[in-house]
Amino acid sequence: MSPETLFRIQLILGYVACLLCFRTYILPKLKSMERFEAQRIIATVHSFRFFGLVFILPGVTGPHLPTSFATFAAYGDFATGVLALLALLTARSRPLFWSFVVAFNLVGVADLLADYYHATQTNLPALAGQLGATYGIPILYVPMLMITHIVAFYWLLRPRPAKLTSLQAA
Repeated sequence: MSPETLFRIQLILGYVACLLCFRTYILPKLKSMERFEAQRIIATVHSFRFFGLVFILPGVTGPHLPTSFATFAAYGDFATGVLALLALLTARSRPLFWSFVVAFNLVGVADLLADYYHATQTNLPALAGQLGATYGIPILYVPMLMITHIVAFYWLLRPRPAKLTSLQAA
């Protein structure tokens, strides 16, 4: 099998495995929590995105990893991670917290979508071996990041349940 085919199969299976894990183990726990607490957990997951800077760390990836992909992915992850950390640091100030939650989710989704675009434009699947030690990031970590962004947006945009709204008004 070609490296391109292996990469695409692993990427698809990464999404399937992450969706199954998320739906079975993580989502039920998050749904049982207040939205604020659930969003804090999602922010915590994304606060580790500073790790994406590894794409531009010399010697970790192969010399032929397209710099247009690596640089954008590294700094997009870094920006998202910093915004997620700011959300966590401002948890006591709810308006600030919610602003940073929106910000890290917007920047994070834009980053991941742009990374997919750059990966397609540079034919990254055919160069998957150039990812070196970072190979697991797009296969294992990115699917969970995208899934948690989608859930975070869903909860941000969904109206509050009437029961909670009436209890908080009392």
